Amino acid sequence: MPRHLISGDAAIRAVKAGDPRARLTDGDGLYLKLFVKGGSHGWRIDYSFAGKRNTLSLGTYPDVGLAAARRKAEEVRGLVADGVDPSGARKSEKSEVQKQRAEEARADAGLAPLGSFEAVARDWLATIHTAKVSDGHADRTRIRLEQDVFPWLGAVQIGDIKPPALLECLRRVEARGAIETAHRIRQACGQVFRFGIASGLCERDAAADLRDALRPVQVRHLAAITDPKRTGELLRSIDDYRGQPVTRAALQLAPLVFQRPGELRQAEWSEVDLDEATWTIQAHRMKRSKDGKETGPSHMVPLSTQAVAVLRELKPLTGHGRYLFPSLRTGERPMSDNAVLSALRRMGYPKDEMSGHGFRAMARTMLAERLDVAESVIEAQLAHSVPDALGRAYNRTEFLNQRRRMMQLWADYLDVLRRGDTPIAKA
Repeated sequence: MPRHLISGDAAIRAVKAGDPRARLTDGDGLYLKLFVKGGSHGWRIDYSFAGKRNTLSLGTYPDVGLAAARRKAEEVRGLVADGVDPSGARKSEKSEVQKQRAEEARADAGLAPLGSFEAVARDWLATIHTAKVSDGHADRTRIRLEQDVFPWLGAVQIGDIKPPALLECLRRVEARGAIETAHRIRQACGQVFRFGIASGLCERDAAADLRDALRPVQVRHLAAITDPKRTGELLRSIDDYRGQPVTRAALQLAPLVFQRPGELRQAEWSEVDLDEATWTIQAHRMKRSKDGKETGPSHMVPLSTQAVAVLRELKPLTGHGRYLFPSLRTGERPMSDNAVLSALRRMGYPKDEMSGHGFRAMARTMLAERLDVAESVIEAQLAHSVPDALGRAYNRTEFLNQRRRMMQLWADYLDVLRRGDTPIAKA
């Protein structure tokens, strides 16, 4: 037991301003440093640990009285005796308290715990995913995680999640028949885990072990007519269409340009140059990554003489507005994405035979198989981001001359099929 030198609290209270002493010593390292803070006195204890001399504050007097200071000093000596650095222990305790307060504040704000799967996933969504993909793509990923993962694994520390726990979440998605969605969620979770690994929050990707644990996605190709005879019948049906003339024009143009349905229905007159026979789709409307939409080149579509003719006939109807194919209800929006589909159904083409996207597959297949056009030229026209032999991505002028010739060849070939004549033989 230490030999106490301070006789009691009365001795401390007897100290007045101007006292020449710097401290009152109580023995075995404990002392009261005088007038250290606005007239208050401060308790200190000196101790040795690992060969180094250290000092620890035990509070101020009179908030901490003599008896309390002696108890705290005994705790410090006990830690030293047990081989624990009291200063390090205090820092750890302070850090733990701060962490606990931060967690309570996050909980009060409705936020997930730090280091949890949800917290890491939202960090990944905000800093990585949204910078790489379109806003729509990022929103779909966020909604999938919020609906199918966060309710069960969101609050779990990401480093504690094992493959079976994640698989249980994915099985729920499979159970409702959303097989492709389950695969997409697994891929998103894999990116979250890899982000967590890079951040030092977990050591492995639990999603990687589930690559072969999910039911395979049954690939369903979009319905498309690729038989020459049936294609001719479809073209004649389009010419005989008796619905809205704007819808009929969209049907006529779709096989001639074979762009994505969304790109076609949102086409603007400012993008079309009938004298130059070109339609230039702005980058932000293309199916690309976020960076590609913001900084990528526009996509140039050469127009055949037949396509120009369709557009010249359409211009008196809609050329005064923004869109080639405006909504029938208001010219402020483009036609709905169901307009062409509905027209195809009314013409007698069911969804398992032909779709709006099917005009792309029709051109892709028949240009290669019937007209022997080089695949690289077709892919460039389809605006597929496929690099050439040197690793360069196609740009808006890549194969432009070849594509002009191809588009005219294709339009002439469709005229042959429309008439029911013998198709052009493959070279």
